[in-house]
Amino acid sequence: MKTPIWLVVVCLAASLPTQAQTFKPIELKDQELATLRGRYVMPGRIISFGIVMTSTWQNANGEVIGATSSMQIQQSTIKPQFYVSMIDEKGNGSARSQGTGTVTGGSGLNSTEGVTQVVRAAGDHNSAYNNVYINVTKASQAPATQQQGQALAAGSTLVGANGAGSLSVASTGTGVQLNIVANNNQGSTVQRLAQGGLMQNTTLLGGGNQVNNLTSFNVVLRDNATTGSLNGNLDQLKGLRTQGF
Repeated sequence: MKTPIWLVVVCLAASLPTQAQTFKPIELKDQELATLRGRYVMPGRIISFGIVMTSTWQNANGEVIGATSSMQIQQSTIKPQFYVSMIDEKGNGSARSQGTGTVTGGSGLNSTEGVTQVVRAAGDHNSAYNNVYINVTKASQAPATQQQGQALAAGSTLVGANGAGSLSVASTGTGVQLNIVANNNQGSTVQRLAQGGLMQNTTLLGGGNQVNNLTSFNVVLRDNATTGSLNGNLDQLKGLRTQGF
């Protein structure tokens, strides 16, 4: 059976580009974008990725308790690891009396997704600051790694305490959490990075407190990336899956 010549010609003509045929972009729905968000990046373009989380609580007499938890991943990184530096500063003011404020509700905050920032206050002369930074820079090579502090092993908890309150930094199967409970019923704060979400939640029950929760994501992109470098990847990032990220 022979194929008609006219059929071959029609098929060839249909496969050739013409000036009349223009590219028509397809609009994606929000539901479709939600499945793509945060999942794709140009291979080999990221040469350094870091996370820095800091939580501090300063009471009325100037005492400060807190911690900084940081991690930096590069091509030479064998295993992703958080390092914790404790913050302990003495005060020079007068101690504040027992907090008498009351805050109710908020159970639904444990089931939020994405970035959640909450401040609930039942006292006077307080300040609370929650913020998230995303810093993207370009460089020809990754910056030098200078991890400081104590390594936070998976499933472990580091603790500290002073006149301002008690602190715990925990690494579990669901991520990393910094938790501060202030003395004299002044309140508490928690900062948690886990399961693709970030929580910054502060409750103030007394007066004269200053609370800060800061998280920064630092990404360094390869400057003038070549075609060959695009074939690379950051296999080290896969290690974060075992920590719940």
